[in-house]
Amino acid sequence: MSAQMYLAYDYPLLSAFWTMLWFFLWILWFILLFRVILDVFRDDSLSGWGKAGWLVFVIVLPFLGVFVYLIARGQGMGQREFAKAREQQQAFDSYVRDTAQSGERPSSTDELAKLSDMKARGDISDEEFRRAKELVLTDYGTPTERPGKVSSGSGG
Repeated sequence: MSAQMYLAYDYPLLSAFWTMLWFFLWILWFILLFRVILDVFRDDSLSGWGKAGWLVFVIVLPFLGVFVYLIARGQGMGQREFAKAREQQQAFDSYVRDTAQSGERPSSTDELAKLSDMKARGDISDEEFRRAKELVLTDYGTPTERPGKVSSGSGG
């Protein structure tokens, strides 16, 4: 057996730390490389030949290419990233606004049924039920019950 076998106690803690550090830096490097490549394609101010040149430079000489790209165009890269995030946030806000506005308002019957269920479970008192029922009927444009008159509702 000429191959040397390493056991757990043959690998010191500091070596494990350095291995994890190098592995983390290697992953970080690939993330940075792909972010630069994506930024090359995202940039509308670059011509097609400019994009091709940067892409060849970053692929052929990756360390030097990414380093030079970050020095030359790093600030613009941050601005483009910020603009993209702002655009996505505005699109999300617009979607939420449109969805909230297009949602139909529940009918007074649905609201009264919910109130009746809450009263039946004992979640609200008779007085709270009466006030909530008046609010629902007032909001939907129907006349409220007159003081002193007891109405016959579905919840009692």
